[in-house]
Amino acid sequence: MQFKDMNSQLTPQHVHTYDAQGRMTCCTLEEKIQVKSGPPQLQPHSDDDGHDHDHEGEVAHSPWREYLPAIISFALLLAGIALEYWLKADWFTGWIRLVWYLAAYLPVGLPVLKEALGAIGKGEVFTEFLLMSIATVGAFAIGEYPEGVAVMLFYAVGELFQTAAVRRAKGNIKALLDVRPDQATVLRDGQFQEVKPETVGVGDTIRVKPGERVPLDGTLLGESSASFDTAALTGESKPRSIAAGESVLAGMVSSESVVEVKVTKPFGESSIARILELVQNATARKAPTELFIRKFAKVYTPIVVLLAVLLIVVPYFTVPDYVFRDWLYRALIFLVISCPCALVISIPLGYFGGIGAASRQGILFKGSNFLDLMTKVTTVVMDKTGTLTHGVFKVQKIESDGVEKNELLILAAALEQHSTHPVAKALLLYADEQKLDWKKATVAEVKEIAGHGLTGQVNGKLVMVGNTKLLEKFKIAYPPTLDAEVDTIAVVAVGNKYVGFITIADEIKPDAVDTIKRLHSAGVRELVMLSGDKDTVVQKVIATLGIEKGFGDLLPEDKVKKVEELKRENPSSTIAFMGDGLNDAPVLAAADVGIAMGGLGSDAAIETADVVIQNDEPSKVATAIAIGRATRRVVWQNIGFAFGVKIIVLILGAGGLATMWEAVFADVGVALLAILNAVRVQRMKFS
Repeated sequence: MQFKDMNSQLTPQHVHTYDAQGRMTCCTLEEKIQVKSGPPQLQPHSDDDGHDHDHEGEVAHSPWREYLPAIISFALLLAGIALEYWLKADWFTGWIRLVWYLAAYLPVGLPVLKEALGAIGKGEVFTEFLLMSIATVGAFAIGEYPEGVAVMLFYAVGELFQTAAVRRAKGNIKALLDVRPDQATVLRDGQFQEVKPETVGVGDTIRVKPGERVPLDGTLLGESSASFDTAALTGESKPRSIAAGESVLAGMVSSESVVEVKVTKPFGESSIARILELVQNATARKAPTELFIRKFAKVYTPIVVLLAVLLIVVPYFTVPDYVFRDWLYRALIFLVISCPCALVISIPLGYFGGIGAASRQGILFKGSNFLDLMTKVTTVVMDKTGTLTHGVFKVQKIESDGVEKNELLILAAALEQHSTHPVAKALLLYADEQKLDWKKATVAEVKEIAGHGLTGQVNGKLVMVGNTKLLEKFKIAYPPTLDAEVDTIAVVAVGNKYVGFITIADEIKPDAVDTIKRLHSAGVRELVMLSGDKDTVVQKVIATLGIEKGFGDLLPEDKVKKVEELKRENPSSTIAFMGDGLNDAPVLAAADVGIAMGGLGSDAAIETADVVIQNDEPSKVATAIAIGRATRRVVWQNIGFAFGVKIIVLILGAGGLATMWEAVFADVGVALLAILNAVRVQRMKFS
């Protein structure tokens, strides 16, 4: 199920009418939000260029149009009760009384009756609309006009509250994701002009003023850095400094200066477009609880109708002083209180609220089922570089054997320019700082050997740069003292001969220690680090952070094997893996829950992972667990409360101890409290 029209107008008559295939159905959160495939009048209007103006339409839409039927019904009902019971008007009898209450009933009852008939015509017989229709028409049949009106009126009021709750949930996510401006200032024919972002092509230059949002992905032009507010994308309150030549993403806000950006991706393929699609589609994957309730409602409703019929028929044969009207009244009460709307609405709304709360924290869940899975995580396996460490390496020392240090660095940098690994970036940065002209070297036949390093021809010589496993693979001897180096090491060989090495160190992220403490506090039993870095580095990091196990010198396939081993050791465990979403794609897919760190600009992260942490804070994983548990707790509170109240009032109604008024207040009250409880997830604070 997709949320392509997140601001389409929802009216009480149609808010629960159509499912994703355009069929009439019982009200669920999906039908309340998904209106794209509904009736034509619910589509947001478009101007001549096809641009949707659903947001403007929603603002212009007066709430009185929605509330008017309920207001009319309530006024007529109140006036009728006053005339009948308080003023005791003699003329208010017979057909006048019937017409009066019928006029009060039709504004709120007619849409429900039409939907019940429409649903029956499409094969959806047992819906809540049928329950409400039978109960209210039955009340009119036995002369209980005020109660018949009251049932439908309070049902309509409940629908209005449900609509408001859904709009609030949508509004919270839309406020987070409505970050793409309608205009882009692009350089054309030597002048900057405002155009639609959709018309800007790759390679164009756009200008962004202070306080404006970047409309498309690109690279920062100029000779210096610029500050950007990334809160809408990552949840980070602190501005991020981006250097010239680095990536700038759609949705960022220029904080201090006018900047120019060279566009690298079309409008529809920008990072924020992918995030929008991810969140809009998030509820397509249902949690097991949600799926159970939907299946339960389909079985529950026909059973309730059958029990109501039996409640009328069985006493005829068993009760001596059987009065048909009394038992019909009890059956109608039974139908009113049995309406499953509180469950069917509040549970998906609870999960949707959890997804919205996570989105505001910079955490994107690909489905409500992963909210549930996060609550069961017992083992967290994590990568090192870029996950618990910054992934920003700095050269520590250079040792050469048979060549000059500068020549060693030039050979390594010339080859590493073809790699995206953090080690390669560190080598290139250091070579530039040393003002070495490595770019003049001729490089050819470059090959990357996964988990080992690079080989290629540099200035006509065979050069290898990588870890010691690369030299072992080609049977090149190297000093055994290299294995004792604690820092990450890049070994260099020329012409099948070892010529030296470069050590590089990474820094642990500030919140890494807090991450481990919070995961332990959350009940995670086992923490394991898997890294392609040297095992000595891994052991140093896990000792610093307090992680139980750590394994280094691993290839991507080795990480998958380790995760599979953990599963075999404890089949009942739920394993989450934290990684950068690119090199770790295989193990992200192998884990029960794959969590991509800092995956905002990574296609591999969004495609492979189940949960995407948009910034580089590993502590957000503990936050994701907390949000998942809060959501699940609210969902089960709603289930327990709704079932408890309904069972009590059903028994009282069947025994003749509850009136239809009490049934109405109980049903509407349960629904409203369950909805308010579900919305509460969006207001919770998660540290």
